[in-house]
Amino acid sequence: MSQDKNIKQTEIYDELKDSYLSYSLSVIIGRALPDVRDGLKPVHRRLLYGMKDLSLEHNKSYKKSARVVGDVMGKFHPHGDSALYEALVRMAQDFSLRYPLVDGQGNFGSIDGDSAAAMRYTEVKLTKLSSQILEDLEKDTVDFIENYDGSSKEPKVLPSKIPNLLLNGASGIAVGMSTNIPPHNCKELISTIVEQIKNPKITIDEIIKIMPGPDFPTGGIIHGSKEIIRQAYETGKGIIKLRGVASVEPETDRIVITEIPYQVNKSKLIEKIASLVREEKIRGISDIRDESNRDGIRVVIDPKRGEDPNVILNNIFSLTSLSTSFGIILLAIDDGKPKLLGIKEINQCFINHRFEIITKRFLFELKKSEERLHLLDGFKIALDNLDKTIKIIRKSKEPNDAKLSLIKELKISEIQSLAILDLRLQRLTGMEQSKILDERDALIKRIKDIKKILSSAKEINKIMIGELEEISEQYGDTRKSKIDDRDLSSISIEDLISEEDMVVTLTHEGFIKRTPLDLYRSQRRGGVGKKGATSKNDDFAETVFVASTHDYVVFFTNKGNCFWRKVYELPEASLIARGRGLSNVLNLSNDETVKAFVSIRTFDQDKFLIMTTKNGIIKKSKLEDYSRPRTNGIIAINLKGDDELISVQTSSGKDEILISTRMAQAVRFNEEKVRSVGRNSMGVKGITLKPKDSVVSSEVIKNDNVKILTVTENGFGKRTDISKYRLTSRGGKGVTTLKVTEKTGEIVNAFQTENEDQIILLSSAGKATRLKASDISLIGRATQGVKLMKVDDETKVVAVAKIAEKENE
Repeated sequence: MSQDKNIKQTEIYDELKDSYLSYSLSVIIGRALPDVRDGLKPVHRRLLYGMKDLSLEHNKSYKKSARVVGDVMGKFHPHGDSALYEALVRMAQDFSLRYPLVDGQGNFGSIDGDSAAAMRYTEVKLTKLSSQILEDLEKDTVDFIENYDGSSKEPKVLPSKIPNLLLNGASGIAVGMSTNIPPHNCKELISTIVEQIKNPKITIDEIIKIMPGPDFPTGGIIHGSKEIIRQAYETGKGIIKLRGVASVEPETDRIVITEIPYQVNKSKLIEKIASLVREEKIRGISDIRDESNRDGIRVVIDPKRGEDPNVILNNIFSLTSLSTSFGIILLAIDDGKPKLLGIKEINQCFINHRFEIITKRFLFELKKSEERLHLLDGFKIALDNLDKTIKIIRKSKEPNDAKLSLIKELKISEIQSLAILDLRLQRLTGMEQSKILDERDALIKRIKDIKKILSSAKEINKIMIGELEEISEQYGDTRKSKIDDRDLSSISIEDLISEEDMVVTLTHEGFIKRTPLDLYRSQRRGGVGKKGATSKNDDFAETVFVASTHDYVVFFTNKGNCFWRKVYELPEASLIARGRGLSNVLNLSNDETVKAFVSIRTFDQDKFLIMTTKNGIIKKSKLEDYSRPRTNGIIAINLKGDDELISVQTSSGKDEILISTRMAQAVRFNEEKVRSVGRNSMGVKGITLKPKDSVVSSEVIKNDNVKILTVTENGFGKRTDISKYRLTSRGGKGVTTLKVTEKTGEIVNAFQTENEDQIILLSSAGKATRLKASDISLIGRATQGVKLMKVDDETKVVAVAKIAEKENE
């Protein structure tokens, strides 16, 4: 098979690798990454240069954006017009650039994500700041290269008096790498550069003292330790946390958002909040309005009555882009290659660039000055020999003859002779001659000064500092983004949960739920009760207690194991719902059920747990021993035979204990008679039981003024002063606590109350009654009590709990 001699065979793997490498380098250097010197990508550099080419300085008239885009696309940037226009628009947006480089007239989009008007409608010109980027361009300060078709030239880099890379930042995705440089405050940034010029050994810590962090055009708050910013500034990589600025109006409890994080779309932020409210992931918001105008951002959120606005705000921070992160990647093109740089290195690159620009500028001025001086020297020679010069010119037949004669007779150069021939006769007057000589003297002095500057790096640095300080004075402003050293990771989930009292209910078949206490209304003694839980398949509410959403609930099972959860982690459900199975909340084994709860705020090392079993065994252990439960639970107490845990309470170690039984026996003794033991221990006898009797409650008594409320399964109950229960030894048979009859039924629960307490009774039918403790008769120990809740023959009272007055406020 014949082959074309011009076709070279190669492995496709090698060809793809080489071609892709060429492509990737083209994208990296030619499109995606900014130059460390002027902080611009090629598209932005070409736009600014093209606008200067069109004489669109800040003090000139606007021109249509379409004219700029078309001109730049035709001369320098052979890509799509939409990409060019997007780059032009971004340079005009004060919410995208900290210091805009383009002055736009018309609709250039908004922070809500609205698109700019079509380029045929909008008009642009350079801002005053842009002139500092383009200044000295005509003084041979930078190299020019041919454009894509060789028809004209464009600058490789701009002279840029301003440190634009860090001033306005940059972002871009190349092939296998990306950059994300945050903007900074002009005054702070220039101060760091000035200090680095004066002290090249300046440290990152010293830089951070001057410039504590980025400064975003939309303001906001930068959270986190200084070490995070320090790491990013030193290594070129890091992640900072950004938050919008929001406050709660004290008079109305309204949440007002006035600043949002950089690059966050305000409209989408509001839509996200509204969506979370609809999905009930954020609760307590009645309305949200966008009241933003030309004066700034103002998003108003109205909480529902009684809701904590700070909790709502914390949820908004947690679930929306009002709190976000900014990944710093200080990647830029340095010496034609992509490099990850630290702040100090970027500053030094800019300093080196400015040093070179200033040097070239003075070299250009020196060249022009010497050229001018050369002409003035020729003029001086001609003026010193004025009559001879005029005679030579008058004698010459042709201009060329005059030129050659002047060169020969006056010993001057061709350039000087041509300049003399071009000299107007009026310059030969005495006054004009004086001006020429004065100009020559001034030029000689200027050349001497320029050479002095060029011979001294110190002088060039001094000029550089002066120019930077002038820019800082002219364009510097106050910082927009605040720095907060607090670490956002320290905010716990509890900060997102409103603290409120919940009624925690456990059914006989092991369903648990929490319901806001406010849903239960107070009723008079003897009422039928409000529907509190749905009875399904003979299931009924068996245990109930009240706790704050921020409390721990420690669960104790029939097997003597212990688990704990925060109340807010429990499933919330309505009054009529059963809740969720405990097996879905705790990691219980198949035949394991929860038998007791303890609600606590913290695992205090000075407190104890008092556990009592159905068979009258009591155990005392330190509370802190139970603060580190495992997924499968930890052992709380060792049990024998059919014994099971029925009561767990906290104590100080010096309290009293009252144990009550189903058959109405009660024993009261000092807690100190029970020795504290480890978690794996079994405990000691607390009460001697009669046959078929069992313990229903165990109370830790902390003062002598409490009253003991005893309630029976048929709805009878009474209060009795604790003093009526005499102190005995641990393990005794006890005294009668209520006169039990067929009418009253056996004891369901017995616990201490005070007058301000409120009581909840739940029946096996799922109904609840709430009444004040002070409405319940205070009578003797061995009486049957009064009717507290109406129940029929098939219904029993199954659970009783108290609610302290502070829980109702």
